[in-house]
Amino acid sequence: MNLEWVDAYLNSGDVMLALVGLALATLVSEDLACIAAGLLVAAGKLALGPAVAACFAGIFIGDLLLVLAGRVLGRGVLTRWPLRGRVSAEAVTRAERWFAERGAWVILASRFMPGTRLPTYVAAGVLRMPWRKFTLWFALACALWTPLLVGGAALAGNAVLGWFDVWTEAVGWLLASGVVVWLVAKIGVQAATWRGRRLLLGKWRRVTRWEFWPRWAVYPPVVVYCVWLAVKHRGATVFTAANPGIGAGGGLVGESKSEILTALAGAGDAVAEWVRVDAGEVETRWDVVKRFAETHGWPVVVKPDVGERGSGVVIARDEVQARAALAGEPGVLIAQRYVAGVEYGVFYVRIPGAERGEIFAITDKRMVELIGDGRSTLEKLILCDDRAVCMGRFFLEKFAVRLDEVPAAGARVVLTELGTHCRGAVFLDGTELMTTELTKEVERVSRTFEGFYFGRYDVRTTSAEAFRRGEFTVIELNGLTSEATSIYDPKHSVWFGWRVLCRQWALAFEIGAANRARGARVLSVSEIRELLR
Repeated sequence: MNLEWVDAYLNSGDVMLALVGLALATLVSEDLACIAAGLLVAAGKLALGPAVAACFAGIFIGDLLLVLAGRVLGRGVLTRWPLRGRVSAEAVTRAERWFAERGAWVILASRFMPGTRLPTYVAAGVLRMPWRKFTLWFALACALWTPLLVGGAALAGNAVLGWFDVWTEAVGWLLASGVVVWLVAKIGVQAATWRGRRLLLGKWRRVTRWEFWPRWAVYPPVVVYCVWLAVKHRGATVFTAANPGIGAGGGLVGESKSEILTALAGAGDAVAEWVRVDAGEVETRWDVVKRFAETHGWPVVVKPDVGERGSGVVIARDEVQARAALAGEPGVLIAQRYVAGVEYGVFYVRIPGAERGEIFAITDKRMVELIGDGRSTLEKLILCDDRAVCMGRFFLEKFAVRLDEVPAAGARVVLTELGTHCRGAVFLDGTELMTTELTKEVERVSRTFEGFYFGRYDVRTTSAEAFRRGEFTVIELNGLTSEATSIYDPKHSVWFGWRVLCRQWALAFEIGAANRARGARVLSVSEIRELLR
């Protein structure tokens, strides 16, 4: 494959059309359009001046369109294509604060700070900044940025095209060199600032530390092992009988928290008080939460009846926050007494017919918090912290409206309040916390739930010592697809994690097969497919 068609196209007098194409391409991706322009310059297809001018025109017009959208639609532009999901309301709020503090210089700075341009330009429109004055600043920012990117791509393109010259055709040159230059440009721009370098470090740690890997990267070996287990136990879905007392396939997906907590009623004070909040009008639902709060006090934890990994969970500290939580989730909710203290995950298993079960794993959940020094902003504290930086973008987004705050020296800033790994909590292996007293109490609570054999309790208690004594309060019980989350302790390798997960699923199949023999129903493949939809 070669570039003869490009030669014919550009040499036929249609250079202007190609330049217009580059200008329009900047509306889709400024970086890729500028890099493509630079590579065409390197390949001798365009002169540097026209290429820079075309990209400048496209970028400048795109900037003005962002401002115009913010000016005409206000914050509503954030919910519309193409900005929906790309710019948060918190980021725009922060950009507004920047304008108030630093003025038009923010426009120039945002052009060179990754992740700030979109919210800054939208905020300029929302705030209805003086049009003429800010148009000049937009033009200046583009005039500085565009030649750097196009010219840099042209210089790099000359070298990269030379490297690939010996073994690729022209289109191969452009594709391969384009990828290299794009990566260098993206990383180089981010690495130009301390903030960018810290975010790159966080990204690197998420890639190299398996505790942060997505499920699709962790579970393939476990799935292969489960295929063998299905053959061994003569049933591909026999694991769905592991917990006959829990709906949705024993807690495969979409199980009801309220039904599980109801089944644990016999455990008494070992389970945090709660009330179901049915779907309906906010005022009606608020009456339920209000009565609950009057009895048990604030805060009140409001969470979806069906949910996972902390999604939709709100710790409401007053009426305003509770109403917001109710308005934000129209489905069935649970209002639960907030239990302060340290949090643990206790994975329990019992073979049907056995005299007693066992604690399979204990997770020591640590919440991430920072200590102010009286000088650093919250943003800097987050990026300086060795653990918080691993989820830097998550925390920067979560605390977007507070990033410029300077916590007082010694002040505690709690970043995570939920014991969920994907929301910032640190999971440590708590095996050393296991005691006879703890095991007895977990067994007692579990035996009050008819048809429960396999799952993880999330509990809170006042201290590690109290936990060892078997003193805890259950806030949630997860069924079949819960994990022995102690595997995500940074000290454990992925090989350790795979061994534990395989052992966990071996138990699920074994328990399911035993319950099947006792008459428990096993879901069919089609029923599982319906649950997963």
